[in-house]
Amino acid sequence: MPAPAGPATAPRADRRRGVLTSRPATLLLAVAAGVCLWASFPDAALWPLAFVAVGLLHLALRRDGRRAAGWNALVGFVAMLTFWLPHIWWANFATDTVPWLALAVLESLFGALFGALWTWARQAPWARLDAARPGSVARSLGHAATFAVVFVAVEQWRAEIPFGGFPWGRLAWTMVDAPTGRAAWLGGTVLVSLLVALVGVLAVLVAGRAVAVRRAARDGAAAGPPLAGAVVLTGVACLLVLAPAALPLPAADADPVATQDLDEQVVDAGTATHETAGPVLTVGAVQGNVPDPGRDAFANRSAVLDNHLTGTAALAERDVALDVVLWPEDASGYDPQEAPEVAAALDDAASAVGAPLLVGAQEYPETGGRYNVSLLWGSGQGVLDRYAKQHPAPFGEYIPLRGFVRLFSTEVDRVSTDMLAGTEPAVVDLPRGDGVVPLATVICFEVAYDEIVRDAVERGAQVLVVPTNNASFGDTAESTQQLAMTRMQAMSTGRAAVQISTVGVSGVVAPDGTLVARTDLFTADQVVAELPLRTTLTPATRAGYWPGWVAGVLALGCVVAGLVGRVRRGRAEVVA
Repeated sequence: MPAPAGPATAPRADRRRGVLTSRPATLLLAVAAGVCLWASFPDAALWPLAFVAVGLLHLALRRDGRRAAGWNALVGFVAMLTFWLPHIWWANFATDTVPWLALAVLESLFGALFGALWTWARQAPWARLDAARPGSVARSLGHAATFAVVFVAVEQWRAEIPFGGFPWGRLAWTMVDAPTGRAAWLGGTVLVSLLVALVGVLAVLVAGRAVAVRRAARDGAAAGPPLAGAVVLTGVACLLVLAPAALPLPAADADPVATQDLDEQVVDAGTATHETAGPVLTVGAVQGNVPDPGRDAFANRSAVLDNHLTGTAALAERDVALDVVLWPEDASGYDPQEAPEVAAALDDAASAVGAPLLVGAQEYPETGGRYNVSLLWGSGQGVLDRYAKQHPAPFGEYIPLRGFVRLFSTEVDRVSTDMLAGTEPAVVDLPRGDGVVPLATVICFEVAYDEIVRDAVERGAQVLVVPTNNASFGDTAESTQQLAMTRMQAMSTGRAAVQISTVGVSGVVAPDGTLVARTDLFTADQVVAELPLRTTLTPATRAGYWPGWVAGVLALGCVVAGLVGRVRRGRAEVVA
């Protein structure tokens, strides 16, 4: 009589699982996850790899047992360090090796936190899967949802702490060209990241079921239920990826543009599909470039100012009536309120184009420190309105714990004057003949902070302006990473956007996130664009902080439920 199939195949299955969950294998999977995650961001921008990265991370964190949390924390750290080191290579270029490594390690510690929390959370009754065979479809969905919620909660915490957080590296930023990214209109970056994490885990679970089907067929066992479950989970994953494309975002009436000659062209940022037949804003944007060598806008502030004055003069020669001319962050390293010759030059430029200038400058109060400001400058009128950056970049624009940090690197002394945080919302009121147009003027890295952008839109901002200075980052991907964030914020708020940089990449973005025009790095260029003025609030804007708060509470609930479940199972095993 032949031996039953089950006992004969169980050892082989156990050995296979043992190899995949061995310590070397999990570390290799972690490294692969980090590499795939890096490649899903600009400049590679292979967004499907974001799903692959999540799936590989899920596989890497499968070790279980009493000491699994510690090992999985290490695995999570390795995965994120593999990602962060190349992702923020621009930090090494702009500063030095020690600050770059310190930031990468700090952000990777959140990966370690996730690894430990997920080890506990997956013990919750609705998330626990048998390592030997696929569970029910409902249990698989609960497992994937728990992973996604915990991941997004940790991502949100990383965006808020320490020193105000660092939202760079969100899963959502990879999705600007994917159907999934359009979910930003509904639930912001939190929802987009949640969908990416959910789909990544579902893909792994589908693959596991497919393996189970093949093994069952090989051994002569019934394969119907696992195959049916795989079909259902595949359908759910495809729906989550593609369904956001059906959301009613305000669309662009132009094809995506990689790089184009912008001379004499007026770029339409979606005015043909305006939600109503309403007003538009005609803007000029000047990318002045910085002189070689050096490529440091602040160190070459006289030349940089001259470059932007020259670019503004070029705009004046076009036969286009402008409402405002946008200059980048640090386009004037001088404070025109304190430098009469600079004020006179701005007066002449604004008079030549017949419109106010939004000028990136520095203010030095008598009490010390400095402000990074966007000044709306009218010819013969001076400052019409002003915004001071609310969220200076720690260790880049100001140095927390300066004395302590200096022990590790004297590079902190390159920031000789700490930047002060502004206290007013990121809104500048632009006067024109038919009234006032509020502009959301988030400066540089602030575009990554959902709450700053959202607050400006809630206060009436009708378009999004992102003045930035990318001169210190060379040819790295920092500027294109930032442009992806600008595009995602346009989708989230339903606002047309202009990112204007000293050196590029600058871009014009429609309210649905479509990139309708962009410039090259380290070139002098000018853009004229018509932006639809929008006043309606998207569901994501109305939701405010709630998506992040809900994710955090649910994640903590999953962890507590998992710990309780684990304790109860341990007691039951002792009794048995």
